Amino acid sequence: MVFLWIFLPVVFLLSLLIRNIKAQNILLLIASLIFYAWGEPTYIILLLASVVMNWALGLCIEKYENRRRLFLAIDIIGNLLLLGYFKYCNFVLNTLDHLLPMLHLPRTSIALPIGISFFTFQAMSYVIDLYRGEYKAQKNVLNLALYISFFPQLIAGPIVKYRDIDEQITVRSVSREKIASGFRRFIYGLGKKVVISNLLAVSVDKIFALDPSQMTGLVAWCGAVFYTLQIYYDFSGYSDMAIGLGKMFGFDFLENFNYPYISASIKEFWRRWHISLSSWFKEYLYIPLGGNRKGQCRTLFNLMLVFFLCGLWHGAAYTFIAWGMFHGMMLVLERVGLRHILLRLPRIMRHGYAVLAVMLGWVLFRADT
Repeated sequence: MVFLWIFLPVVFLLSLLIRNIKAQNILLLIASLIFYAWGEPTYIILLLASVVMNWALGLCIEKYENRRRLFLAIDIIGNLLLLGYFKYCNFVLNTLDHLLPMLHLPRTSIALPIGISFFTFQAMSYVIDLYRGEYKAQKNVLNLALYISFFPQLIAGPIVKYRDIDEQITVRSVSREKIASGFRRFIYGLGKKVVISNLLAVSVDKIFALDPSQMTGLVAWCGAVFYTLQIYYDFSGYSDMAIGLGKMFGFDFLENFNYPYISASIKEFWRRWHISLSSWFKEYLYIPLGGNRKGQCRTLFNLMLVFFLCGLWHGAAYTFIAWGMFHGMMLVLERVGLRHILLRLPRIMRHGYAVLAVMLGWVLFRADT
């Protein structure tokens, strides 16, 4: 309510009054930092440290031609260490304790910084694409800070690549039509999240909290179907809100969902679901590993590794890893022959297969253990 009735109207009206782009960028940066600090005041320093680290190493990559690879490696390691420590430290310690109970390892009491998975991946994409020569380094640290911390997509995506909004940071226009379109998109997303997803979540939480002995087959299927709908309306709702807010302030973000539940295969599903994440893993992990260019065995290994890490990215728990490996396995099966069988079937049957597989995957994703 504070966001809807105070923060957003104030920031939006001020952005309309301030016509100068540089001043508007400073306003949006300050607003983004306030937005982040409201939810997690302690870790605003971590966010700013990430910005400064990636900005400085980006400048080094551009300036020191003979040491570009070294600075890229330092940046990737630095980002992964930040993400690994805050998100996966206790997960690793718990795993080691299960394997070697005699160790009695200590635990950290550090809360997970909001949105760290999203802003870390955005920062890494900026430096990697800079290393590849796709654009010049951003000299103004405030502009890079706005890119990494912009509040519409800071905590729930989509993952925005710097090359997609590089020019928009310094040159953009806002028309009444664009503002109206942004408002509509934001309201659609808000409706998806509040009216549909949150109501479904009430039933889903109750069903998944039941003891299996108290659960009938019908109740279990209801839980699976409801969660399949809940997570789509939740996640795509957040993306709609981010895209709408971006338009209201003159930014155009790429689409993140394209009707994923009409897919007729798992491969098609990942072309439509969380597009910004799947494209990130494809560009910065799958293709650098060799993609499908180094033989069938290497391709299948690359797929499994990518989806293992995709599952781990979603959360520090074995349930997420199981979900990622399940999707990797389904893609492997499709690649080694299942797709040829599917192509002989009517589309409605292929669609049924894809929805059933995705739904079973969501049960792994939602399960507590």
